[in-house]
Amino acid sequence: MRAPRSSTGSRSAHPCRTGTACRVSLGPVELIRKGKVREVYADGDDVILVASDRVSVYDVVLPTPVPDKGTILTQLSLWWFRQFADLVPNHVISEDVPDEWAGRAVRCKRLEILPVECIARGYLAGGGLDSYRATGSVSGVAFPPGLVEADRLPQPVFTPSTKADEGHDEYISVEEIAKDLGEETTTRLRDLTLKIYERGAEIARERGVIIADTKFEFGVDTDGVLTLADEVLTPDSSRFWKASEYEPGRAQWSYDKQFVRDWSSTLTDWDRTYPGPEVPDDVVKETRARYVEIYEQLTGERWTS
Repeated sequence: MRAPRSSTGSRSAHPCRTGTACRVSLGPVELIRKGKVREVYADGDDVILVASDRVSVYDVVLPTPVPDKGTILTQLSLWWFRQFADLVPNHVISEDVPDEWAGRAVRCKRLEILPVECIARGYLAGGGLDSYRATGSVSGVAFPPGLVEADRLPQPVFTPSTKADEGHDEYISVEEIAKDLGEETTTRLRDLTLKIYERGAEIARERGVIIADTKFEFGVDTDGVLTLADEVLTPDSSRFWKASEYEPGRAQWSYDKQFVRDWSSTLTDWDRTYPGPEVPDDVVKETRARYVEIYEQLTGERWTS
């Protein structure tokens, strides 16, 4: 596992217009990291996390953006951060960002990001399903025999993976994490991951949505406090299924970018390496519609853009 890196976080009223203290830029911001979907800019003591409309599948950024995607991811994350405020501190300072990023960016605390993807699974799908079929386990966690695609697990499990700068993440056991981060931090990561997932899954279930699995990112602030960072329970980081159509033993109707993955898997002339294919208009429109729908379904708020 690689060393920790510096971090980067409802449509709410702008904090500077509601009397909440804001931090204003003291000069030009500086790009310090560009990911597949997000850019991170330094702004004085803070960082600004900007979500783009780019979409990636199989770790390849496709050349066709999905309109409003970055704004939806940001606003949904902010909504979820509020739901978990009593469980764990988060990195968000405010939405006080340059005007050109309004809605799709947040001002955040600087963190040392821990080099592990904290994945919680309540159902068997995706890479977890592939690992189970091959070994009967995921990240060293043995699952009951005889499970089929989309089966609900007896209880949610923590199945972490590495965070690769290039290539694919790889599943890693809790024991391997503890060698790098220590027993105490590893236990805290596992417990927080499962607590956040379980609360999120309960909230979503009340709204007709199944959260099959998700991944979280954590960092440590200057006081050594473990802090929730990046995005939270979005269509990019989670599998959202329509509860009314749930049926184990098959692929599920999905609110997330699985729709784009499914389309790309039908292509016979793309080997899942760079450069990615252009995405047809009908796939872009349907993907955007699903992102909007999950935002509205979870938050109860009408999406306007």
